[in-house]
This record gives sequence, C-alpha cells and structure tokens, in this order.
Amino acid sequence: MATAPKSRVKPPVEKLDPKVVKTALILIVGAMAVIFDTTIVSVALHTLAVKLGTSVATIQWVTTGYLLALAIAVPLSAWGLQRFGGKRLWMFSLAVFLIGSIGSSLAWNVGSLIGWRFVQGVGGGLMLPLLATLIFQAAGGKSLGRLVTYVALPALLGPILGPVIGGAILTHLSWRFMFWVNVPFCVAGLLLAWRYLADDAPFHAQGMAGGPKAKLDVPGLLLIAPGTSVLLYGLANAGTSAGFGRPDVIIPLVIGAALLAAFTWYALRKARPLVEIRLLAKRSVASSSALLFFSGFSLYGAMLLLPLFYQEVRGATALTAGIVLVPQGVGAVLSRTVAGSNIDKFGPRRIVLAGCVVVAAATVPFAFAGPHTSSWLLALWMIIRGCGLGAVTMPLLVAGYVGLDKEQIPHSSVLTRTAQQIGGSFGTAVLAVILEGAIAAHHGSLADGFHVAFWWSAGFSAVVVLLALWLPGAQRTPPAEAAPDAQPALVAHAD
Repeated sequence: MATAPKSRVKPPVEKLDPKVVKTALILIVGAMAVIFDTTIVSVALHTLAVKLGTSVATIQWVTTGYLLALAIAVPLSAWGLQRFGGKRLWMFSLAVFLIGSIGSSLAWNVGSLIGWRFVQGVGGGLMLPLLATLIFQAAGGKSLGRLVTYVALPALLGPILGPVIGGAILTHLSWRFMFWVNVPFCVAGLLLAWRYLADDAPFHAQGMAGGPKAKLDVPGLLLIAPGTSVLLYGLANAGTSAGFGRPDVIIPLVIGAALLAAFTWYALRKARPLVEIRLLAKRSVASSSALLFFSGFSLYGAMLLLPLFYQEVRGATALTAGIVLVPQGVGAVLSRTVAGSNIDKFGPRRIVLAGCVVVAAATVPFAFAGPHTSSWLLALWMIIRGCGLGAVTMPLLVAGYVGLDKEQIPHSSVLTRTAQQIGGSFGTAVLAVILEGAIAAHHGSLADGFHVAFWWSAGFSAVVVLLALWLPGAQRTPPAEAAPDAQPALVAHAD
C-alpha cells in the first residue's frame, strides 16, 4: 500500500532567551557612553584648540592619545575576562571610563585633557570587545542573527545622535559638557550591572582553564600593545599630514609592523598566548577580520569625507554637518531589523554582499554632487547608504563567532576589534592622502577633489565585495542531541 508523502514541516522559530536580551540591554546602556563620546569629540577638535589656546597638531592628541590607550587595553580584555570574570571586568571598565570622563570635563589645560582622555581610552578599550563577548557567550550560539540587532544598536545610534549633540553643546554650552554626557550612561550602567548582571565566576573557577588562575602573558603584551599603538600613531600622522613619506609616519609604521609580526611568531609557539592568533585559521574569524579591516577603506572611510564635503564644499557649520548626517544613521537603524532577522536564515555572506553593493552605489552620487545639488536628494542617498551600512555591520559581528566555543569568543573579539581599529585608521589616512592629492591636482578645486575621493571610496568596495565571498554561508540545523552544558554556535556552510 502506497504511503502518502511526508509534508515538510518548518522548524519552529527559535525565540530569544529573555535573560540574554536583558543582559544585552544592561551592557548596551554602559556602552552608549563610549559610542557617544567618540562621535561627539570628533566634531570638537577645532573648538578645543581655540578654547585651550593650542595648535591643531597638539589638540589632535586628544584623539590620538585615546586611540593609543584603546589599542593597549583591547588585548587585555580576553585575559581580564578569564582572570576576573565578566561582571567584575565590565564594572571596572565602566568605572575607569567614568573617572576619565569626569577628569576630562575638569581639565585645566591641554596636557591634562590628553591625560584624562588616555584614561578614558583604557576603559573604552576593555569595554568594546567585552560587550560582544559577554552577549554572545550568554546566547550560547543561539539566534545570533536576531541578537545582533541589540549588539549593533550603540554603533548605529552613535553616528545619528553624537555629532548633533556635540554640535549643539559647542554652539550653546561650554565644551566641558561634552564629557558630562557620558556620566549618566556610566552611572546607570554601573547600577544596572551591579544589580542585575549575572555574577559569573572567572574561567579558572569554572574549571575551564585547568586549575590555576590565568597568568598575564607579559611578553605577549609587551609586543602587541606597543605594536598596535605605534602602528596607529603612524597612521594618525599620515592622516594629519596627508602623506606616508614623512619620517614620523614611516618609522612608526615599520616598528609597529615588526612588533606585530614578532607577536604573531611568539603567539603561534605559546600554549596560551595573550591573544589566540591560531583562531585566524578558522574561516569565520579570518574572513570577518579581513572584511572589518578593508571596510575602513570602502565603507567607513567615507565617514571622513562626508562631513568635510558638507563643510568645505557646501559651507555648512559643524552643527549643520552633524544634522545632515542623521539620514545615514536613520537608514542604518531602518535596516537593523530586516538584516538582523535574516542573518540566521541566509548567513552573513549574502547580506554583506548586498550591503556592500548598496553602500558603493549610494556613494557614487556624491562623486557628482556640488554646492548646489539638492539637499533632499543627497539626504535620500544618505538614507540608502545607511541601510547598506547597517546590513554590513550586523552580519560581520556575527561572522566572527561562527563555530567558536565559549573560551574562544573573547579572543575573536580582540582579533576582530583590532582589525577594525587598524583598518579604520588606515582607510582614513589613505582617503585623506587621496583627497589632498586630488585637490592639488585640480588646482585647489575642492568639489573636484572630493569627487575623486568619493570615486576611490566607491572603488574600494569592489575589494570588500570579493572578500565577502569568503564569509560563512547559511547555517545548518545543529544536531538534536547536545549536552546540556554545551555552548553551541552557528555552524556555517563551508562553500
């Protein structure tokens, strides 16, 4: 007797664990301080130079010092998590950032401001990789696509509100209030973390590190921390001087690259290095790190060009330039739900490919725009560009954790965050050089110079599109039987 064909039953949609969502929201409150601080200070350097009576070259250290401290602290996050536990390290990082923010607001000269910004950088450098690590560890690899809509929220809201808040403060209040904006987020984040965040034990107390307390890899730290810092210092000099041929650019770049190469050689031979470089052998970590690095050239490098274009070519003020960038942030938020909910279904690769194409296409109109181009038309393209950025950001956050266990996640956070940081500085420096050269080649024509730079930014997207083919594809259904205490993660197609 013939049997009726079995109907295909779709697996039930996996719901987000309310405890995981609660953890994500608690962490995001504190993380908003770091995101807002970065975007607010970026529009204030000229004002700070005037108010503190110093040169532009000196005031740049307000940003450079922060970035160098960030580079030193980021590699320590994986060890700190293993040594002290997530809750303790998170609260410590928030407290350090809070102290740095209050100190910056009370700075009595440019030297003290740079010093307090360095303190802020230490707190921020620990918090940024720790944010993703704690959330993805809590999720245990389940529904990461939808969960990333929470993780990406600070990164998406910062570019919308930060420049506007910064411009408004500089227009109507003292520059010191820029740093007081951080205080409510830090205080609320500390209280919420103390009251509601799970009191996790360090890895060694859980039996995950094999017994003794985690020891700090001092030789590794002495290689990777100065290596990353010196490299970023050279790139910062390249951006401000618009050239790579100066000794203060070449020497730091060579020293930084040599130190990072030495750390790689050292880490490959050590059983438990400060940062597990061997994770780059995994396709998910390597591809996401490469994409995050090159996104500094193609996707986020234009973030240098856009505000300058509005100010230099269209005559906008700092506040107006911040406002006109809002549509791009709105577009990123609009794409948040759609992109996040489909990552688990289609995998990071397809969504990143589509996002890169959208970003490149929406950048091209600025290569034709001039002083009198319709503001409404440019705003529309900014919304479209923002949708592409949102579609790229969230899958890349997920891709770096595909197939990893709980102990590997902190190391992936450090690797991907470092790649993003160096790539962003490198891309910004390269586009600054391209812009300066294009303006000179067009005999000082600002509009023509920006057109060339926007074409380069769009062209770099071709490299990102090719690299996106390397990302993991759609997830497979995990095995039905799994150990209760297992830490599952997304398992992607190998093709």
